[in-house]
Amino acid sequence: MGTKEQIDLFFQSDAFGVVGASADRHKYGNKVMRVYQSKNMKVIPVNPREREIEGVPCVASVLDLPDEAKSISVITPPQVTEQVVEAAAIKGIRNIWMQPGAESDAAVEACCRKGINVIADGSCILVVLGYREH
Repeated sequence: MGTKEQIDLFFQSDAFGVVGASADRHKYGNKVMRVYQSKNMKVIPVNPREREIEGVPCVASVLDLPDEAKSISVITPPQVTEQVVEAAAIKGIRNIWMQPGAESDAAVEACCRKGINVIADGSCILVVLGYREH
C-alpha cells in the first residue's frame, strides 16, 4: 500500500486523537489540533496535564479515547511514541500517523507487527490538510 492509500485509510475515521496535543499555539501539537478543527473534523486532544486544548476537553491517554477514534496523530518524542503504539494496539486504534520527529524504527515495526496502518515516512498532516497560520 502506498502513502496515498495509507493516508486515505487514516482519514476514514469518525474521530481523531492527537497524542501530544499542546495548549501552546506555537507547538506542533497545537497546530495539528487546529488543522483538524479547520476541516470540521472531530478531534480529541490526548494530554494528561491539560484539561482542555482549543476548547476541546482532553483525555489523559490513548486508552481514554472514545471508540469512534480509530486514527491518531502522534507528536511525541520517539521513546514515548513506542509506548503510544502499545496503548493504541490495546485500544483498537487502526491508524497511526507519526509526525516527523515522532517516529522510531521500533514504533514503526510494532505497528507493522500489530497490523496497524502506520504513516511514518516524513509526511506531515499539516501539509496534507493545508494548514495555514492564522
